[in-house]
Amino acid sequence: MSLVVSVPRPELARDLEPLPDGVEVIVWAMDAAAPRDRIDLVVPPYMSGGNGLSLLAGVTTRLVQGQSIGYEGTAEKLPPGIVFANAATVHETSTAELAVGLTLAAQRHLDAFAVDTRAGVWHPRYAQSLADRRVLLLGYGGVGKAVAARLAPFEVDLVPVASRARDEDGIRVHGIDELPELLPTAEIVVLTLPGGDATRHIIGDAELAALPDGALIVNVGRGPLVDTDALVRHVRAGRIRAALDVTDPEPLPEGHPLWGLPGVLIAPHVGGASSAMHPRIAALVKRQIAHLLADEEPENIVIRT
Repeated sequence: MSLVVSVPRPELARDLEPLPDGVEVIVWAMDAAAPRDRIDLVVPPYMSGGNGLSLLAGVTTRLVQGQSIGYEGTAEKLPPGIVFANAATVHETSTAELAVGLTLAAQRHLDAFAVDTRAGVWHPRYAQSLADRRVLLLGYGGVGKAVAARLAPFEVDLVPVASRARDEDGIRVHGIDELPELLPTAEIVVLTLPGGDATRHIIGDAELAALPDGALIVNVGRGPLVDTDALVRHVRAGRIRAALDVTDPEPLPEGHPLWGLPGVLIAPHVGGASSAMHPRIAALVKRQIAHLLADEEPENIVIRT
């Protein structure tokens, strides 16, 4: 069986070598018409891949392999008859690292120390530890579990929350309906949930008001999980702090009130943008190639249009 695979970058093409017999890899950045009428496996560009999905109209394909875990809004951009898989297994490690990094930076004033370093100022500050803090982890999928694993050595009181309550691998996972009872005792809230209507503003004004003074919101999921206007109000009041890899709107425009707001640390949606991504996306694409060659069901299918 012959198999044609398109990838957006020559570097990813090289990462797929050596190729199985019968597999041809071409580079297509999806910024122009498709180079073939048949491309069995299409890998769109990272982060901007949704812009070119309409170019798949008229292309015979067996699988479109996204490079992100999130896929909200993707189905509307795909032509009919497309099977789409997300990139579960690719970004969990890198995103979890950043979640812990943002939490530590906010707790131990590393952002302020970076400013002091540039200014040549010696300004010690008393800090809240990460150890002994009660951490509410909203989302217990791949990223949430990776965050939980990395928080374990920090001796936190971890409270996982998911769509439904359950016991999993000896860990009590609380249901999202328990949030009103859990928030008043949470010192840190880490959000790893996917986007979409079901999770939009899951942390809104009422939820922020329920948190104790000084609580920290860490968002590495999707920006709309948090009501931005409500967050700005609570941060301005000195009640809440935030460390965000994702925002709403995104990118955060110039002059937005979150910029420069004391108690807010912002990363420009770089949770998955590390050297950990490249070998993992290559490994996933290799596995998908093997599945297609064997006429097996691909991994991570989330959309069939």
